[in-house]
Amino acid sequence: MLGIALFFIGVVLIVNGVGLSGRMDARDSAPVNLLVGLLALFLNAVGILRADTDPDFFAAAGGLLFAFTYLYLAVVQWWALKGVGLGWYCLFVAVSALAFAATAGDVRVIAMWLVWSSLWFFFFLALGLGKQLRFLAAYTVLVGIVTCWIPGLMLLTGKW
Repeated sequence: MLGIALFFIGVVLIVNGVGLSGRMDARDSAPVNLLVGLLALFLNAVGILRADTDPDFFAAAGGLLFAFTYLYLAVVQWWALKGVGLGWYCLFVAVSALAFAATAGDVRVIAMWLVWSSLWFFFFLALGLGKQLRFLAAYTVLVGIVTCWIPGLMLLTGKW
């Protein structure tokens, strides 16, 4: 399931990065945020239903950080909200992602959580505090490709 989630989170980050560059209206990326958010919600709900141990529940909680991010962003985009609340949610997620990095056993997964934490922190700065971050569009696309799309493809093809 992780490969599927990462594959589609990669595409949503790429689309959101393109949107941040000004090449598309925010409302145009709302549907992909909704769809990927619902997919992540579904996959992690299945994970919760199958969970037997605390680490299983912890893994599902990590996935839900992504699901709620994209569902919240879809609402912000569709209703043309400022996204300040989403920005502050991103701070919570950025800090929480550090806990997931600290508990991961695979150096690749540790690196991914640290990069995701940085991206969520930059979204906190941009949305929560209104800071102008000129690099954010390109960084979002890069993060989507390197930490989600490629690892998702690798997992799905058995190359991880």
